[in-house]
Amino acid sequence: MSAAADIVSRLQLLAMRRRALAWLLALLPWIALRSVIGIAAVVLVAGFDLWRVRRKVAAQWTAWLDAQWPEMEDSSRLLLDASTPVARLQQARVLRRAEELLGQGEAGRVAWQHIGHGFGWVVPSLVIAASLWAWQQRTVAAATPSAPIAMAAEKPAPTIGLRVEPPGYTGLASYDSAPRDLQVPSTSTVRWCVKNGVEPLAPVELSDGNVLRFERACAQWKATESVFWRWNGIRHNLRVTPDVAPVVTIAAPKDILTILPAGTTSAHINLAVQDDYRVVRATLHMTLARGSGENVRFSDREMPIPAGSNPKQRRFDRRFTLAELGMEPGDELYFFVRAVDNAGTPQMTQSPTYTLRLPGPQAEGEQSTALPMLVKPENLRSQRQIIIDTEQLLADMRANPRMPAAAIRARSEAIAGDQGVLRRRYGQFLGEESSLFAAGDDHAGEGEGGGMDVLHDYGHAHDQAENATLFDEETKKILRRALSAMWDAEKSLRAIEPRSALAPENKALLAIKELQQADRIYLHKTAFAPPPIKEEKRMTGELDGAASYQREQAGSDDVVPATVRKLIAALSEEGALPALWSRDANDWIRERIRDDDQRLSAQRAVQDVADGCVKCRPALRAWLRGAIETAPVLLQAKPVAETPFTKALQGGGRK
Repeated sequence: MSAAADIVSRLQLLAMRRRALAWLLALLPWIALRSVIGIAAVVLVAGFDLWRVRRKVAAQWTAWLDAQWPEMEDSSRLLLDASTPVARLQQARVLRRAEELLGQGEAGRVAWQHIGHGFGWVVPSLVIAASLWAWQQRTVAAATPSAPIAMAAEKPAPTIGLRVEPPGYTGLASYDSAPRDLQVPSTSTVRWCVKNGVEPLAPVELSDGNVLRFERACAQWKATESVFWRWNGIRHNLRVTPDVAPVVTIAAPKDILTILPAGTTSAHINLAVQDDYRVVRATLHMTLARGSGENVRFSDREMPIPAGSNPKQRRFDRRFTLAELGMEPGDELYFFVRAVDNAGTPQMTQSPTYTLRLPGPQAEGEQSTALPMLVKPENLRSQRQIIIDTEQLLADMRANPRMPAAAIRARSEAIAGDQGVLRRRYGQFLGEESSLFAAGDDHAGEGEGGGMDVLHDYGHAHDQAENATLFDEETKKILRRALSAMWDAEKSLRAIEPRSALAPENKALLAIKELQQADRIYLHKTAFAPPPIKEEKRMTGELDGAASYQREQAGSDDVVPATVRKLIAALSEEGALPALWSRDANDWIRERIRDDDQRLSAQRAVQDVADGCVKCRPALRAWLRGAIETAPVLLQAKPVAETPFTKALQGGGRK
């Protein structure tokens, strides 16, 4: 069996040598082209051909020997299998003859007669390699033209530069810059100009949707809001620095309400005004209040704050004597600062209103309890003055959004204290207890022996608060209305909500005026009178001609425009977007998103979607949805029509 395997190996080796030339010829062109794919394909085909040759030799070598030499007596197959003694003897004879014949150099001739050169698949490989080489040569020739032609066809690429011209009121000089991120003052003029004289084809695209065309080699834009611009695929941010309103700082007095000590002869006012470019005008406004109750007189005075060497700031530090201010014991001085800058549209800042209070002398007999209702507390304020203080606090809060919370709380609680004192004063007329009465005053008493309560048994109902007064019932109603409004105002002021306290304060003032102006109050009471019932309609169940009691819900404001809703729905898919969608999206983003960084990111998403980026649609949709501040919820009743059919159906059968 080993001898037969040796013969097969010799024949297979000779057959592979026969095909080696074809394999080499097919591989050389692809090696010259340095084509990895071609080399791999040839090696794969050659391996398949080698497998076919070896299989063919192993299957047919015995038939090849019998056909080549008659001496083999058609017994070559015995070399593979001999099961009987006679067959083994014949196998030995055939093996000796095969070795003799193959040893004479006849093995190669046997293999070459039955195994061809294999040039049939080499020709297509050579044709494919030649075609690939010709295509590469043509591509290189087209990519590298001759030097004179290339120099004639080459044109310089356009380059641009930026020129920024700040507004005149800033006092800043104009400057040039290369394309990069810039920060410019508001209302600056920005120009994009060509440097090398080549007319650019692409315009300058802004993130707000504007497109700037080059005219006379320049494109111009006035900086009103932060944007980013794009030209030839590059993006740069252009941030706009808004003009800041003047800042007023009051160093003395430190508190909003300052009570001057008794015996003082002066008051110190120290303040500073600062602006980012220039303070045009700054004035100190002072108002002197004199009098009490409803008879309060006011006198106004305005004093300019002089300018110094630095135009960006003004300082005022002065100690006034009370004679200069015109203050007397019991007076109050209100002052605030108003400043204006030099912006294109001048901006004005008004400081919070500060109060200097000079206490009046102590009233004689204030500690006496003989006539408690005639003694007026020192800090008792009129209802009109409380309204004025509240309105001034709201005006100061609007003028200075950065007012300290502690100052707002102090002023609101001070007004609440004045309102509480005034409420207790008017409450005395309804028999309410007040701190103005002596602690020992008591109407109820016992006899000396403690055995009989004469007042309780035989007196009137004096223990009820309102029965202790001498007013009629209508007057008491107005008093109760005034006290209730004062109490609501005091609660709002205690909760540091002066805006909600203004309405009940005015309501209390109207009630007080009504008490002062009317001797008698008459209220005509009316009750609800329903329309008469039609007797012919009663108990019939017929609704024909009857008016509907269903009220139509009031239409709500359209918080989200229809175009934006349609765009948000379209961005959730990959289909076409509505017409003019980019303009609607930019308008929505500019109107609702205030932060510069967020607005630029949203506008960048708009530009990416406009460029055809489908993956950027969810980001733009999120920006548009995030800009919705409040979404209304409509609760609308669902109308139900009643017909004979629905009635029969609800009844469970036919009628």
